[in-house]
Amino acid sequence: MSERVQTSSSADGVASVAAPKTGHLQLVSRSTQLKEAALATLFFLCALVAVLAVFLIFAFVAWKAAPLFSEIGFLDFISGTQWSVADNVYGIVPFLVGSLVVTAGALVIGAPLAVMTSVFLSEIAAPRVRAIIRPAVELLAGIPSVVYGFFGVVVVAPIIARFFGGAGFGPLTGWIILSIMIVPTIATLSEDALNSIPMGIREASSAMGATQWQTIYKVVLPAAKVGIIDAVILGMGRAIGETMAVLMVVGNAPQMFAGITAPISTLTSQIVLGMSYSSGLHRTALFGMAAILFLISMALVLTVRLMSRDERRKRKKRERRA
Repeated sequence: MSERVQTSSSADGVASVAAPKTGHLQLVSRSTQLKEAALATLFFLCALVAVLAVFLIFAFVAWKAAPLFSEIGFLDFISGTQWSVADNVYGIVPFLVGSLVVTAGALVIGAPLAVMTSVFLSEIAAPRVRAIIRPAVELLAGIPSVVYGFFGVVVVAPIIARFFGGAGFGPLTGWIILSIMIVPTIATLSEDALNSIPMGIREASSAMGATQWQTIYKVVLPAAKVGIIDAVILGMGRAIGETMAVLMVVGNAPQMFAGITAPISTLTSQIVLGMSYSSGLHRTALFGMAAILFLISMALVLTVRLMSRDERRKRKKRERRA
C-alpha cells in the first residue's frame, strides 16, 4: 500500500493511530442540499398536480351542471323517471338503475372469478404456471374497451339472442363483458392483499394440522378480507365508469330495467350518446349526470379509505394488546 499508517506514543505509553490525511468524512455540500431540495419540491408539485386536476375537473363539471339544478331541482333530477329531450324533461332514475344493475351483475360474476384467480396465483400455482397465468390476467387490463365491445356484439350477443330471444343486447350481455373487464383489477389487488399476509400464519396453521384448503379458507382469506373487499370496491368503480363497451352491448334504451335481456341504458352510455348533439338544458343535464357519476366514484374511494383506516386501527389495538 502506498499510504503508511503513522503511530505515536501518548504520555501513558499507549500507541495511537494517526488518521490518514485523505478520505475524511465531510458534511453534505451546499450544491447537494440544493439538488435534494429541488427534487423534493418537484415531487411535491407532481403530487399537487394530481390533487388540482381532481379539484378542477369536479369544479368544471359542477359549474356546467349548476343551471340544471336551479331550473329543474336536484331532487327532481335524481328522482325523475322520464327522460325526454323534446319536452325538456330530465330524470335520471332509468339510467341510474341501469348503471347499478349492470355493475351489480358484473360484480356477482366477476368478483368470485377474480378472487379465486388471485387465490390460485398466490397460494396454489407452481412458479411456472404462475409465470404464464399472471401475465395473461394482466394483459386483460390492457385490451381496449372497444375491443371488448366488439367481442360482445359479434360473439356474446348472438349467443344470448339464440338462447333467450331478442336481439341479444341488454344487461346479461353487459354483465358478461364487464365481468371479464374487472377481473384484472380485482385479481391483482386481491393477490397483493394475500401476499401481504406473513408466511408464518400459514406455517402455524399447517403445524396445527390444517390442510392447505383449510388454511386458505379459514386463515388466509379472513386475514386478507379488508384488502379483498377494497379490491372489489375498486372493481365496482371500474365497472360503473365503463363507457364504450357498455354502450355497444346494453341496447341504450332510456327505460326502466325490465329483464336481463331487455335493452337498458346507463349514465355513461347516455352521456356519450347525447354529448355530440346536445345544447342548452339538455347539455346541462348531461353534465349533471357526469357530476352524479363523479360523486359515486368519490363515495367508493372514500369507502375504501375508511375501511383501510379502520383496519389499521384494529391492527394497532391488537399489537398493543399483544
